Amino acid sequence: MKRLRIQYLLVMLVMLGITGSSFAQTATQILDKTASVIGRKGGAAANFKINSTKYGSTSGTIAIKGNKFQATTPQAIIWYDGKTQWSYLKHTNEVNVSNPNQAQQMSMNPYTFINIYKSGYKATVTSKAGANYTIRLYANNQKRTVQEMYITINKKSYIPSVVKMRQGKTWSTITVSNFKAKNQPNSVFVFNNKDYKSAEVIDLR
Repeated sequence: MKRLRIQYLLVMLVMLGITGSSFAQTATQILDKTASVIGRKGGAAANFKINSTKYGSTSGTIAIKGNKFQATTPQAIIWYDGKTQWSYLKHTNEVNVSNPNQAQQMSMNPYTFINIYKSGYKATVTSKAGANYTIRLYANNQKRTVQEMYITINKKSYIPSVVKMRQGKTWSTITVSNFKAKNQPNSVFVFNNKDYKSAEVIDLR
C-alpha cells in the first residue's frame, strides 16, 4: 500500500511538471503575441517618453502601422514610410530626408523590435514577477547597431510599457503609455510638402 502511494505521488509530480512546462511560455512566444497585438493590420497609436544620453529626453505621440511610424514631439515631427524618413525640425523650419538605420528608427519608434526579434537576436525571459514579463534580446553579432534590449510586457494585454536598448555603451529608455488600436491611413507616414511650403528640404540620403 505504501509503495502504491509513493508511485502515485511520483506520477502526480511528473504530471504536474508536464502541465507546468506546457503553460510556461518562451520569450519568443511572448514576443509573438506582443507583435500580433501592437502590429495589428490597421495600425495603432500611443504616447511615449524617451530618456537617452545619446538622443536626449523628449515626449510625444506616435502612430504605427507595420514598420511605418509617425512621431510628434515639441521639437520635431518624424514620418517614416518603411524606407524613407522625413524629420521636420520646428526651430529651424527644416526637413531632413534620410534612410535611417535600426538604432535611429528605434530612437523614435519603441515598437521597432517587433520587426527584428526573430532574426539575429537571442531572446530570454529574465523576469516573470508581478504583472509583467521582462524579455532580453541580445544580438548574436555585437556589431549590430542595437546590441541589446530589455522589453517590459504586460502579462494580460501583451502590450509593452518599457523598451530599453543599448547602442555601444549608451542606453536609451523609452516608456510607452495609452496604447490603443487605431486605423491609420498610409498617408499619415509620408511627409506632405503642401503642409510645410516654407520649410527647407535637405536630402541626406
